[in-house]
Parts: sequence; structure tokens; C-alpha cells
Amino acid sequence: MKTMLNVALPKGRLGEKVYAMFEKAGFPCPSIKENNRKLIFENEECGVRYFWVKPSDVAIYVERGAADIGVAGKDILLEYEPDIYELLDLDLGKCRMCVAAMSGWRDDTRRTLRVATKFSNIAQNYYCSKGRDIDIIHLNGSIEIAPILGLSDVIVDIVETGTTLKENDLLVYDTIVPISARLIANKASYKFKGSEIDSIVTSISSQLEEGK
Repeated sequence: MKTMLNVALPKGRLGEKVYAMFEKAGFPCPSIKENNRKLIFENEECGVRYFWVKPSDVAIYVERGAADIGVAGKDILLEYEPDIYELLDLDLGKCRMCVAAMSGWRDDTRRTLRVATKFSNIAQNYYCSKGRDIDIIHLNGSIEIAPILGLSDVIVDIVETGTTLKENDLLVYDTIVPISARLIANKASYKFKGSEIDSIVTSISSQLEEGK
């Protein structure tokens, strides 16, 4: 019986692009393209099982072994630091993690900097490396309004186009790290299904080279 490779795909446009790469790599599963509400799809012939999960949960499925491989944003990997292997930068979902504040803002280093973010760990590590004393205000959404309402001095958030910042009179003051989607693997799976995983990595790598 063929070894089954369990693949966690992030729901949405990114997951669809990633699936196309896997399909091209020789791991198709036609039923995934059918218009239904199913979350798990398998192709026994090719030895692959795909499932759709919330993007922020992919790393959990992979770390805990429910998925052998998956695709997660670098932001998630930096924030939660899951115990996985990061195999490949897929050059998709590109954006950056930034520090932003109201235009005209100046950092008064004599006082603790108030930072609003949903990426507390990334913010903590970044300011720790600068030796800056901060107070983290953990928010789950609409981070941009925190400095406008005086809740925080700055925000640490993902910036794609910068339109939302501009519309709220905020400016990027620093880029912490570039973000993109990464192919990740469970450590034990990589030991036992290494050849299957490596063949996917090799194929996707050459697809990325072709696309350059």
C-alpha cells in the first residue's frame, strides 16, 4: 500500500495557488476542485490526502503530526515558533511586518513605548533586540485605530499595499521582516516520508526557478 502524505493547505486564494504547485509536482487530487463543502480530499493512487484549514492553524497541524507537510506564512512561524522544519520559501503571499505610527510621530525614549499588535512575540523580540522598553497591547483586529485613539504609540502589523495605513494617516517607520508563504514539514514525518517530501520540494523549487 502506498504511503499517504497528509498535506495541510491554507484556505483561500493562497491555498489554491499552492495546490496548483502540488498538482504540477505530480500529486493531483481532482476532487479538490469540485464545488462542495468538503474539507478532506484524497487520491490513493498518488498517495496524497489534502485538507483545508485556517491559515493560522496550518503550523499546529504540522507540528502535532496531523499533517506531514503544509504551507504557513513566515509571520505565523515567527510568532508561534512551532517545532517544525522550514523547507522552502514559496515566494507567494508576499508582504512585510512593519512598525507604523501616526505621521509626525517621534519616539520619546524616556518613556515606555506602547505597542499595539496581534504579533506580540515578534514585537517583543524586535524591540528586545533594540533594547527598547515596551508595553504590549495585544489586539486581534483593527490594529490601525489604536494610535488614532491614543491607545498605543505604534503598531506592529502586516503591511501589503499600505493603503489602509495611508487612509488612516499612518506611516511605516520600520520594516521588521519580509513575509511570504513557506513549505513546512513535521520532523518525524520528514524522517519516515523524506523521499516523498523531497520530491515535492525538488519539483516546486524548479517551478519557482522557471517562474523567475
